[in-house]
Amino acid sequence: MTATTDRTDAVGGARAGTRAVDRPAPPGALRIGLARIGLELRLYLRDPGQVVFSFAYPVIMLVIFGSVFGGETTGPDVRFEDYFLAGIAATGIMLTSFQAVGIAIAEERERGDLGRLQVLGTPPAAYVLGKAGQVVVTTVAQLAILLSVAAVAYDVPLPADAGRWLTFGWVALLGVLAGTVLGIAVSAFVGSARAASAGITGFSVVLQFFSGVFFVFSELPDWMQQVAAVFPLKWLTQGMRSVFLPEAAAAGEVAGSWEHGRTALVLGAWVIIGVMVCVRTFRWRRGEG
Repeated sequence: MTATTDRTDAVGGARAGTRAVDRPAPPGALRIGLARIGLELRLYLRDPGQVVFSFAYPVIMLVIFGSVFGGETTGPDVRFEDYFLAGIAATGIMLTSFQAVGIAIAEERERGDLGRLQVLGTPPAAYVLGKAGQVVVTTVAQLAILLSVAAVAYDVPLPADAGRWLTFGWVALLGVLAGTVLGIAVSAFVGSARAASAGITGFSVVLQFFSGVFFVFSELPDWMQQVAAVFPLKWLTQGMRSVFLPEAAAAGEVAGSWEHGRTALVLGAWVIIGVMVCVRTFRWRRGEG
């Protein structure tokens, strides 16, 4: 009887061990996040209103400024079209990151989409990675369209050396990262999806006026310049001007230079601040925490 019991236990243990070995390990946060990038892109493309606004708004603003101020200059060898292309590129990055992400997460939370992801065991880091990947892809496409229209329709000279394109790359990347994490962060502090849409959009419009997107920044009142210097859009816009304007145009900046070091420092600081806020405040459902 004892021998039979021992054999039965051994067989059962072997089967249990086999099942434990054969059971695949659950995917990690990185693998889930990479998979979610494709899903987020498909969800983005299924919303034609958001797609049209994200891609059309920068081009429409370029057409408006090019038509109204075409031929005028903001300084020696600096046309309005060249100057405002930088601001329009920067505000396009803000639209696809901060504004679009903040509103989208508020809507997904209100519909219960985030609650279902929590039930499925989706790590928050994987969800954030999916959003960030979608923003990077759509921003690249948006900027490619905008720069193509600017070069073809308004003869805006694009950078001719690798150094300026490198500056364009790191400024745009830091802007995307800062905008994305801040969009996720601010979504935790808004109420309904309708309130998020109104509040985030309104704040974005005001920030554009303060940050030199629609006006020559050095001609704005001092108090506007000081307020704008706190937020990333001003530095994102200034970094873009250093890409598209001649080197001599740096003298027209408030500090008399492009301040690349300070631009990287401020944008990087906002990325860190945004991540810290997200870690402490992100929630899957309204009313949590």
